[in-house]
Amino acid sequence: MKRISLLAAWLFVSFLVASAIGPAAFGQGVLVWVNPPHPIPLPRPIPRPRPTPPPMSYKIKELDYHAKVVDQVAQVQVSQSFVNTGSAQMEVSFVFPLPYDGAIDRMTFMVDGKEYDAKLLKKKDARRIYEGYVRQNKDPALLEWIGYGMFQTSVFPVPAGAERKVSLKFSQLLRKDHQLTDLMIPLSTAKYTSQPVEKLAINVAVETAAELKNVYSPTHAINVQRPDNKHAVVKFEATNTVPTADFRLLFDTADGQLGASLLSYRPDANDDGFYLLLASPEVKAASDERPAKTVIFVVDRSGSMSGKKVEQAKEALKFVLNNLRQGDTFNIVAYDSTVEAFKPELQKYDEETRKAALGFVDGLYAGGSTNIDGALTSALGMITDSSRPNYILFLTDGLPTAGETNEAKIVANTKQNNKQRVRMINFGVGYDLNSRLLDRLSRENFGQSEFVRPDENIEAHVSRMYSKMSSPVMTGLEVKVDVDAAGDGAPVNRVYPKQAYDLFAGEQLVMVGRYKRPGGAKVTVTGKVGSAERKFDFPGTLVERSSDQSYAFVEKLWAMRRIGEIIDELDLKGKNDELVTELVTLSTKHGILTQYTSFLADENAPAHQLADLRSNAALARRSLEQLEATDGLAGVAQRDDKRSLQLAERASAAPSGAFGGGSNFSGPASGPGAGGIAARGGYGFGARASNSYRDATTDKEVEAKGIQVAGNETLYKRGKTWIAQSAQKVDPEKDAAKIKRVKRFSDDYFALVRDNTADENAVLAAQQEGEELLVVLRGQAYYIE
Repeated sequence: MKRISLLAAWLFVSFLVASAIGPAAFGQGVLVWVNPPHPIPLPRPIPRPRPTPPPMSYKIKELDYHAKVVDQVAQVQVSQSFVNTGSAQMEVSFVFPLPYDGAIDRMTFMVDGKEYDAKLLKKKDARRIYEGYVRQNKDPALLEWIGYGMFQTSVFPVPAGAERKVSLKFSQLLRKDHQLTDLMIPLSTAKYTSQPVEKLAINVAVETAAELKNVYSPTHAINVQRPDNKHAVVKFEATNTVPTADFRLLFDTADGQLGASLLSYRPDANDDGFYLLLASPEVKAASDERPAKTVIFVVDRSGSMSGKKVEQAKEALKFVLNNLRQGDTFNIVAYDSTVEAFKPELQKYDEETRKAALGFVDGLYAGGSTNIDGALTSALGMITDSSRPNYILFLTDGLPTAGETNEAKIVANTKQNNKQRVRMINFGVGYDLNSRLLDRLSRENFGQSEFVRPDENIEAHVSRMYSKMSSPVMTGLEVKVDVDAAGDGAPVNRVYPKQAYDLFAGEQLVMVGRYKRPGGAKVTVTGKVGSAERKFDFPGTLVERSSDQSYAFVEKLWAMRRIGEIIDELDLKGKNDELVTELVTLSTKHGILTQYTSFLADENAPAHQLADLRSNAALARRSLEQLEATDGLAGVAQRDDKRSLQLAERASAAPSGAFGGGSNFSGPASGPGAGGIAARGGYGFGARASNSYRDATTDKEVEAKGIQVAGNETLYKRGKTWIAQSAQKVDPEKDAAKIKRVKRFSDDYFALVRDNTADENAVLAAQQEGEELLVVLRGQAYYIE
């Protein structure tokens, strides 16, 4: 009977920082051989089922994580179902890595309801198990855990084809730095499964004694429910997935009407650092603190809207009408060749005007041309009160074909007529529209564009957007960061979003930027709550140099938004060689592919191309000519992808390794007249995979096989060699005398492993059988073969 060990990456990440213990980090398991008759690597997903199952293989069927967090203590239950997809019975045990000395209490381990014993192995004993697996099976998958301790359970059988459900219950003290609490769940080792995980579910209930403010994941697009100001339920679900990023959740507390946290990351003390600002208000602000607003819906009823589109647009209109508030003013402008308004002037919202407007909507029908300029001129002319938030929801599915049809003149007319700082939210329906015109209108009128594909529902897009913006709490928002240290020039730069404009109830501001000078900082948030000017001040610190990679996601998130901003500049303002060079540089360093830099993932390209910035910029410049397409599928696909980068709220992967190396602040706002506000940095965009990009010719995501992110490195494949971004300027032939060649799984290899951090070992673990790796570690170039 064959015996293996089930290595569960249910990691007990915990360590003492400022009298607080590190984040709970229990995730999924992987099956590994203890005494294999021959090398057997961990399973990886394959494109199609093998005709004959291998003797030893398994798949992770379901992974379910439930946690109840009360202040700093997490009560956790993790359940995992796995299936023996091999042809032989296995005897397995669960092994739990412990990266740090931890405070784990009341741990219970069960298999199909039967409790099993577990024992603690210290780092020295655990190292033999990890290293033994890597040596025997010629598989580097477990390298990142070498040097950590573990819990190991007793043995239980798993017959061929059988399913086993294992569960673990425990409590743990989470890491807390000032007011920011961190929960981390390693999920990335679930990629070691013969098939994608059928169901992944994470449910975290948070309860705090102080008021709960920011709830943020830098890694996953979470759903957050906030029943009151001291509770939150965080959910994430995925099906048929292969997790590649660990799950991370950050939350803070602050009694008062506004809470904020500042994270900073500066890997190089000689270069500008990176910061992330989160800000959230009370969950329930007093109703009189929510200003009345004006909403005008400008809807296309031209002939191209006939059929399903006009019916969906009408349902979207009804949703908005049924969700306005008492005190709001509104109107509807419908246009084809001509322009027709529900009423000549703005209407006060009440039951009578609501019913009348619904009747107007029911009478809309499609026919005629598209007079965009006339419709927007009419709508903007109705708004004369700048003391309240003003919004235009503009919907179109076509090109301007009546009235003024010149793109530049339409934008200029709209900007000139927008005298009350009206925010324009544009919805482009289908592919037969000028997507660049919508982006220009958004940029010049404090708004944004959203695109509805032909197979998507207009009402769903409009209702989702309106639900987010229905309750503006603070308008005319301005955020200022001052640093105590004296110096020339602005202390921060390249901040995104450039302007948050208005902040809405139930959302949080996610702002990233760069800073020149470290030290004590003061963040000032100003704006209007109703008609009153409000000011909130927060102290903070921008670190001089980060000691590890824990906040490396801040740099990645900034890079994503910066790339989106560069593409927007090139799209709306034309060619700029300096921006193209920066686009290529950022894409290469961070592995953020776009259709304009997808050539970086070409496995057949020469290795020296990675370091040839001039040639790569020329390739990107030619590819950027695709931006000349303003309509059709290519126009929409490119501008929607650009938008996803500009509004990104999380990086594509969470770093491994110790927590720390940044700073944060959180607490009640200071200053007179502090009031409840809600803030947000975008409209809920998630992370994009580093090895994928959107193809403008198909409007589909394309996965590139020649690139991967491991630890804090981006790796590019050239032939059979993975070249780390840090080693792109190393020439294996010209620099041969400076390169240390190491044979994989040799004594020198394991000596290197022992000197590495977890992030560095993750780079080594990315190298598979038959591949070679060129990487720079601690200033030394290594060629691992």
